[in-house]
Amino acid sequence: MKSKIILPIIVFSQFCCTSLWFAGNGVMADLISTFNLNESALGHITSAVQFGFISGTLVFALLTISDRFSPSKVFFFCALIAALFNLGAILENNSFFSLFILKYFTGFFLAGIYPVGMKIAADFYDKGLGKSLGFLVGALVVGTAFPHLLKGYSFGFSWQYIIVFISILALFGGLLMLLFVPNGPYRKASQKLKLNAWLKNFKDSKFRSAAFGYFGHMWELYTFWAFVPVILSLYKENNLESTLNIPLWSFIIIGVGGLSCVVSGYLSSIFKTKKVAFTALLLSCLCCLISPFIFLTNSESILLSFLVFWGMVVIADSPLFSTLIAQNAIPKYKGTALTIVNCIGFAITIISIQLLNYLHLKYNSSFLYMILVIGPILGLIALSRKPITHD
Repeated sequence: MKSKIILPIIVFSQFCCTSLWFAGNGVMADLISTFNLNESALGHITSAVQFGFISGTLVFALLTISDRFSPSKVFFFCALIAALFNLGAILENNSFFSLFILKYFTGFFLAGIYPVGMKIAADFYDKGLGKSLGFLVGALVVGTAFPHLLKGYSFGFSWQYIIVFISILALFGGLLMLLFVPNGPYRKASQKLKLNAWLKNFKDSKFRSAAFGYFGHMWELYTFWAFVPVILSLYKENNLESTLNIPLWSFIIIGVGGLSCVVSGYLSSIFKTKKVAFTALLLSCLCCLISPFIFLTNSESILLSFLVFWGMVVIADSPLFSTLIAQNAIPKYKGTALTIVNCIGFAITIISIQLLNYLHLKYNSSFLYMILVIGPILGLIALSRKPITHD
């Protein structure tokens, strides 16, 4: 099959399957009321998915799964299993514990979807990888935001139908990948199990620079996404005349990042990949710093414009970091490199989500989100230290 057809299939499959990621967040209010959860459930259930993803990526990296087995088959089986665990949320008599476990295993098998999807793209596209991953990460972003859109326009359907629809969508995406995406021409399969394969990449200073830049980016990204509905809800509580559609605007603020990923991917083919990534991370850093002053405003248009801009720059560097990581990894352990970096990056998100969740419950301050600036600052320092190989 021609590579021009392959990329749209990979992108659409990624969108379908990563809709599982924030499926719980999209119907969180319903989960809280239906199963009598407390207010802290937002942070804990989001972290359950992240923790599952971390565990999954660690196992996949140690066993070099995507480098030893056909990535498309790995993608399909993980999509199938993750969809089934997501479906479990509609069962009656769920408790916080059962929902946590279901979301944990959904996240665990997402480890065979997101980094494996990037591995598949890297196997098909050598030159212009940044542009290809721009589309792929863009699909992740829209998929992540999609449950919010479904919630905003559910047309009277219950939250259970939304969960069922997302599970079916994920299964469909996995089937597309299995049936239409073979092994790529640039795939270098590793035949032997090497438990320390992931460590070999970190011995290279260029790889470490790209990876640490990504880690700083991750401190901010998922915490911002998780708390977008919270920010909008607080504004609406303080401005009772507001008719803000919170699920719709959550989708727009998160989903617009998909467009910025595509744009940054194209920019990376004109300018240096590292330079574009650095600029996006710097802009995101500035958003963290000025956020308290924006959140103090009563202007709905200013708040929404700012959050849309932040939603664009907070993710624009993500496909570029993945590109730099793939280009500076040992070729036969490229899939493992992408997987272990995802593992560490998402472990960082749990810390930042839980920290902000704790502070949010304890303090009512518009300055709380400034804590997200720690990641971008450290990421900018990492990118400044070493020259990085890029196209």
